[in-house]
Amino acid sequence: MIQLLFMVLCLESMVAFLLMVKIGPLRELVMKCLDQVKMRKGTVLTIAGTISAILVSNFISIIKIQNKGAKIGTMTPMDQVLWRTNLLEATLMGFSLFLGFLIDRMHHYLRKLIVLRSSAGSSKKEFERLEKEKLQLKEKADKAAEEIKLSQKQLSSLTETLKKVKLESEEKDKRVETAEAHVAALQKQAADLLLEYDRLLEDNQNLQNQAHGYRS
Repeated sequence: MIQLLFMVLCLESMVAFLLMVKIGPLRELVMKCLDQVKMRKGTVLTIAGTISAILVSNFISIIKIQNKGAKIGTMTPMDQVLWRTNLLEATLMGFSLFLGFLIDRMHHYLRKLIVLRSSAGSSKKEFERLEKEKLQLKEKADKAAEEIKLSQKQLSSLTETLKKVKLESEEKDKRVETAEAHVAALQKQAADLLLEYDRLLEDNQNLQNQAHGYRS
């Protein structure tokens, strides 16, 4: 029994050491083995319960032997051997249960740590992706701003051109109005000249008629 307990303690110590110190792929291998063991939770609980029952039994035996020795004033050599054996077994089983609990907690927190690291890795990738998208959006925004500035310059140039065209159009309209007024004045002068010409023709005709009358 004692040899078996020593083997269990050595095995548990080695598992705890491999969980604490990462040596190549050994930690991952131990984690997988513990995952498989935890899948058989009923068996583990049965073994732990059995060890606990034996531990309690050993403590009871130790107390009985001590009480027996107290009654007679001393323990017999046989009782001393039994007391030491029970004490050693109880100590080994106590350490075994403690290491088992320690291994269980280490496995639990390492599994959580792996999940957190995986989540952190995913978050980091997501952060990098968002940063990349942010840079792309910034580049697009800068490009759009440049295009807007260029469009504003083009619009300003077109506005200036339109103003010039409008001024030229207004000047041409004024010239047209002046030309139309000049044409109207010329037409009026021509009409006046025609009226004067008709009057002169009429006067000439009257004079010719008068001259012809005098000749007759």
